[in-house]
Amino acid sequence: MPDPNQKVEDQKVNRRNIIVVKINSADRILAGTDAIDVSQLKDKIKEFISNPSNDPNLPEKEVKEIEGYSKGTYPVSKGVISLQNDRGTSYQAYIAVQNELVKAVNELRDEFSMREFGKKYSALDEDTQKIVRDCIPQNISEAEPKDVGKRR
Repeated sequence: MPDPNQKVEDQKVNRRNIIVVKINSADRILAGTDAIDVSQLKDKIKEFISNPSNDPNLPEKEVKEIEGYSKGTYPVSKGVISLQNDRGTSYQAYIAVQNELVKAVNELRDEFSMREFGKKYSALDEDTQKIVRDCIPQNISEAEPKDVGKRR
């Protein structure tokens, strides 16, 4: 049993740090509160993760010490992408959405790599790629499929 006097750390994730991407049984996509087409998803996710204008509705950034990074610290996004789908979602739609989410992170990593190291992420050595991954993490959480149309 844990010590009853021990303080419990709050494990809640701030709502602004999570974007829920849902795909329903008709393969329609909802990102946050917006119904969007798959072609718009990558840019929406890039803006969510990078929060370029420090919008209070988008993820917080935490300045972290990055091992091996010449500047020492970097403001790392606390953004998490929660991917949820219905049991009736087509495999094609699910993969298309998943690809766009990964593409968004990869583009942010390439942009950071070009800015900081003058090369795309894939052209960097392993140690430098780790620095980029530490600065631009890929936080995608996938939930079990649900039967949205049925109530329990």
